[in-house]
Amino acid sequence: MKIAITGGTGLIGSALGRLLISEGHTVVSIARGSDGRQRNVAGFVQAEITDEQALAAAFAGCDAVAHCAGVNRERPGGTYMDVHVRGTEAMVRAARAARVGRVVLVSFLRARPNCGSPYHESKWEAEEIVRRSGLPYVILKCGIVYGRGDHLLDHLSHMLHTLPLFAPVGFRGNPVAPAAVEEVARILAAASIEGRLDGQTFAVAGPERLDLSEVVRRVGRAVHRRVLIVPMPVWFHRALASVLERCMKVPLISKAQVRILAEGAADPLPADSKLPPDLRPVRSFTEIQIRGGLPQPGPFHRSDLGCCR
Repeated sequence: MKIAITGGTGLIGSALGRLLISEGHTVVSIARGSDGRQRNVAGFVQAEITDEQALAAAFAGCDAVAHCAGVNRERPGGTYMDVHVRGTEAMVRAARAARVGRVVLVSFLRARPNCGSPYHESKWEAEEIVRRSGLPYVILKCGIVYGRGDHLLDHLSHMLHTLPLFAPVGFRGNPVAPAAVEEVARILAAASIEGRLDGQTFAVAGPERLDLSEVVRRVGRAVHRRVLIVPMPVWFHRALASVLERCMKVPLISKAQVRILAEGAADPLPADSKLPPDLRPVRSFTEIQIRGGLPQPGPFHRSDLGCCR
């Protein structure tokens, strides 16, 4: 089969591309291409996610589109409305024009309307656009996804090598359920290729419910760093995120991530269908799993600052 992947150079999109190619499928990987990341998937197409004509040309002859494009912080030309809403509208119109057989959307585990979070609300609006598209679809609501090149392990590793101190968001310790990117890619591949999941929305989360402090302790053990846990209120992290979004290329934490961690990311909201048993993630957040996704060890550098490009 021939599968198009939007956000094809991102964590999930690139993992999906590698898996599909290893199984003998043809992949068209689509991304803005403006950040200089290595394009290690054949069939790369540079296009804006809102460029309907470019998307339709890229989708030509494709059996399915895996819509993995998304942002977790807003920037000029890359707001939640631009990427999640207008981008999904353009993707759906392009898929119709190219007569694509199926659309698979990667959404967020707790995306929902009228919750006061532009990130959550825009992801929900993208879901509704896909549901109303008239195309066969599958929606996968993912929680925390980790793997080489992610924000979780990458940032925690550099943070612990810079200053072995961690401040959880809030004092309640709401749980997360980290899922390995390889397992998320496996689910996405099945959703893109098989028809048994069509017309449904599924929650995708890892098999363990962990508070964020335990996540950090496990990463600390994997990088051989003892970490001091000092919980801080949500307002502190909101203020910190506002500063980091302005001064870091990829912020240690964004305002959307503060909201995600403050309410937890283990349970879907609203409740969704359960994946078939053969597709449910089973890999625990172990030291072996963590080490497989770690970057080169070392602290943050000046090059991580947005002003030091």
